[in-house]
Amino acid sequence: MKVLIVGSGGREHALAWKIAQSPLADKIFCAPGNAGIRRHAECADIEDSDLRGLRKFALDNKIDLTVVGPEAPLCAGIVDFFKARGLKIFGPSQAAARLEGSKIFAKNLMRQHNIPTADFRTFDSADRAKAYIDMVGAPLVVKADGLAAGKAALVCHDTQQAHEAVNRILIEGEFGEAGNRLLIEQCLSGEEVSMLALTDGRCIAMMPPCQDHKPVFDGDRGPNTGGMGAYCPAPVLTSEWEKMVEREIIIQTIHAMNREERPYRGVLYAGLMVGEDEADVLEYNCRFGDPEMQPLAMQLKSDIVPLLSAAVEGNLADVEIEWHDGASLCVIMASGGYPGKYEKEMPISGLEEVEKMEDVLVFHSGTRMEGDSYITDGGRVLGVTARAGSMEEAKKLAYRAVEKIHFPGAHYRTDIGSKATFRQR
Repeated sequence: MKVLIVGSGGREHALAWKIAQSPLADKIFCAPGNAGIRRHAECADIEDSDLRGLRKFALDNKIDLTVVGPEAPLCAGIVDFFKARGLKIFGPSQAAARLEGSKIFAKNLMRQHNIPTADFRTFDSADRAKAYIDMVGAPLVVKADGLAAGKAALVCHDTQQAHEAVNRILIEGEFGEAGNRLLIEQCLSGEEVSMLALTDGRCIAMMPPCQDHKPVFDGDRGPNTGGMGAYCPAPVLTSEWEKMVEREIIIQTIHAMNREERPYRGVLYAGLMVGEDEADVLEYNCRFGDPEMQPLAMQLKSDIVPLLSAAVEGNLADVEIEWHDGASLCVIMASGGYPGKYEKEMPISGLEEVEKMEDVLVFHSGTRMEGDSYITDGGRVLGVTARAGSMEEAKKLAYRAVEKIHFPGAHYRTDIGSKATFRQR
């Protein structure tokens, strides 16, 4: 079969690598792809926002299955657009993708269907939002309603920070149309965990819990990013907790979407805050996480293509999913200055040395080719990912690989996996 992957980041590289292992995949395309993805797929120069161009490509090339990586085309309705021409595509409909496209919609859904989440209020007036902040005090989290690449959830430790967050979103328009409305919610304490599940709208196949690292610096300091690293499985969730999350959050969300007449197919991602005695949903995503997909791809033992196809066709109950023992861990190497301004076109060296290492893969997020050499072309550049028999071993292996790779201004967190290894001691 012919498979088309939509997207250009590390998540899409991980998907391409995993799909390429399937005997069912005769030909793989990726649009637009990146320099690393070219090793596994033929890249087409079509942006993921060009729905008409993507559909024409799929029809012209007789694509059997399209797999959508990023959230923006899903929220723009690419699944409905493809299905209207009889094309098989993995992901939720536009109506179902609203679960990620509008944080206010998601919070109201959770409130109406008794899915645990932090208390919240919504605003489109800066003055009213600030009055509410003054009334309830801090800490608070201020979030833009729409899509903002994971960067519009602003944790505010005092009321002044919260006022500034309101200004950034509603007055200064830092996040564009995504910030036409905002929500202010209670600031929860605990550890963040990502729980993902494949679903065909009736059945689910759970994935191991992951732990992403959003803040740019060690110790969860600094501004939020798209993610500086991830690992799975995350030991903060015991097997009992996993069952509770599956039962009370994942399954209930699928039921809630069905009751709302927005049946959900694809991958459901619940970002959780896990405290001492409860787990609350922070947000939903309607796609595989980035960088969570990188360690998940290495941890997945099963052929991914039958799983994706079954989720589309509605027969997920007929397909088994298997995972490797041990753990996988991904460290993101970013451009200097990220998540702020950064320079591109920096030469990357050391990748050939890492290729010689066993159980290590480098997934490209922001790279392109200049002649025969790789250069940087984004904020998050590489996802150095390792799999081993334990989290401690995976961490050591990943950082051993990171030390071999160099480009001017490169920076990365040095503590990815530390929370897990601390828990396991």
